[in-house]
Amino acid sequence: MKKLLLISTFLLFVSCSNNSGKIIWSEEFNYTGRPDSNKWHHQVIPPNSYGWHNNELQHYIDDESTSFVSEGTLKIKAIKQTYTFEGDKKDYVSARLNSKFDFKYGRVDVRAKLPREEGTWPAIWTLGSNVNEEGNYFGDTKGNEGWPMCGEIDIMEQTGWEKNVLKGHLHWGHTETKEYFDEGESKEIPNSYDDFHVYSLEWTPNEIILLFDNKPFYTVPNDKKRPYDNPHYLLLNLAMGGTLGGPVSDEFKEATMEVDYVRISNL
Repeated sequence: MKKLLLISTFLLFVSCSNNSGKIIWSEEFNYTGRPDSNKWHHQVIPPNSYGWHNNELQHYIDDESTSFVSEGTLKIKAIKQTYTFEGDKKDYVSARLNSKFDFKYGRVDVRAKLPREEGTWPAIWTLGSNVNEEGNYFGDTKGNEGWPMCGEIDIMEQTGWEKNVLKGHLHWGHTETKEYFDEGESKEIPNSYDDFHVYSLEWTPNEIILLFDNKPFYTVPNDKKRPYDNPHYLLLNLAMGGTLGGPVSDEFKEATMEVDYVRISNL
């Protein structure tokens, strides 16, 4: 029985990764405790005058209360808790993880269960590793581009008021003209908070595709208009309030974004 279980687990791993590519970086969360420090960096320094962009209401902290692994999944928790960083007081704490790995082109698969609580803003996304944002893992070792010239790919975002709607989005800019561009797509999805779903990106020199449960919902050319041609790293975070989080209920205590696995593959 144990042998059969191991075989079936291996087959599930292979089939869920993708149909063609070789996995080049992954996190299965098959341990207990804090997120693996060889793979994850906690971004905790606010980049926007001691606060976070988009008028978010939390501070991100590196603490076992807001990020931990148990029973085979990563938990990222937002908690109602007063926390002050360098004189800036917020009413909530959460976690924001950067992968200590960047890649240029490939496929990303993240199997996750999202929070249902009003005011929560979960995200699975990438940033160019040449970004000059303070506190990110790569610092200025890969470049010193501002946002959005570094490029951003939002594989999954969810507002605080539409809990069964998936938002996929691109943000980018041109380094010479400094023009800002953004575009994306929204999709109604079933039960994002009781069930796990797979949120994916396929990124090639010619195309960018966002997928939900292995089905494309947004496809655009990767071309001169959208010059996504520099390495990116992955971010997982759970924000509170702000532009897409919206109002937070007075009764809010805590919420959890749960991640079963992260897999990055060649295409």
